[in-house]
Amino acid sequence: MYQSVIFISKHIVPRGYIGITVYPVIFLKATALKENLILVNHEKIHLNQQLELLIVPFYIIYILEFLIRLIKYKNWCLAYRNISFEREAFKNEMDLDFLKIRRIWNFMYYF
Repeated sequence: MYQSVIFISKHIVPRGYIGITVYPVIFLKATALKENLILVNHEKIHLNQQLELLIVPFYIIYILEFLIRLIKYKNWCLAYRNISFEREAFKNEMDLDFLKIRRIWNFMYYF
């Protein structure tokens, strides 16, 4: 497993969120969030997803899936929470050993 790079920037992280991952960097809204192991684990799951999809396809799928879910749920938060990549990350964020046992393309189980 590789070492992730964490930057603090309240300007890059969108309003309403505390972290965002743009391979190879995890952006957090505040320095104190670096100590939030669950949040950092969630974002590291996204790093793995992005890497295994060769980065650009991840973003294309992410946006398309978000738009489909937004049409379905007519609710931004529900659409976001039901993206397969987010479902995998939220379900496993508390398991700090998850990335050691995670199978490649594991997000497919959450479609």
